[in-house]
Amino acid sequence: MESYIGLGSNLDNPELQLEVALAALRDIPDTSLVKYSSFYRSMPLGPSDQPDFINAVALLDSGLKAGQLLSQLQSIENRQGRVRNGQRWGPRTLDLDILLYGNQVIDEPGLTVPHPGIRHRNFVLMPLLELAPDLEIPGLGRVDELSDAAGNVGITRLDLARNAG
Repeated sequence: MESYIGLGSNLDNPELQLEVALAALRDIPDTSLVKYSSFYRSMPLGPSDQPDFINAVALLDSGLKAGQLLSQLQSIENRQGRVRNGQRWGPRTLDLDILLYGNQVIDEPGLTVPHPGIRHRNFVLMPLLELAPDLEIPGLGRVDELSDAAGNVGITRLDLARNAG
């Protein structure tokens, strides 16, 4: 199943955190890292007294069910020092989110796909636009249209597109 994964970090050398996470995505069983976006610097969504985030999006092709994939992502977060202290939108070493899981709509405890708030988050939409401008987000519309609506305030692309190939 094609799955788009959002990556974000703003602690402990965020660019390195994303590089390490991308390497770990390659090691998920029954899963291939197809490609990933450039890195983007964005202002924090929550409290402003924290460092800017570095964000990216990766495209995986996985034979895992959505819940199994989520478990693998949380394991990677934990290995990279993710602390879940209940603070929403706070600083973190690593955040990995399932943005899209094929064209499925999932609403289960602990997992909502498409990711809630995706339509308003330029730090998700701009990397998605880079990877798949014609992608249709179930129930929301095309990535290019959503990205235009979200705008590009507070976000900067850091490097050129990469290919995991």
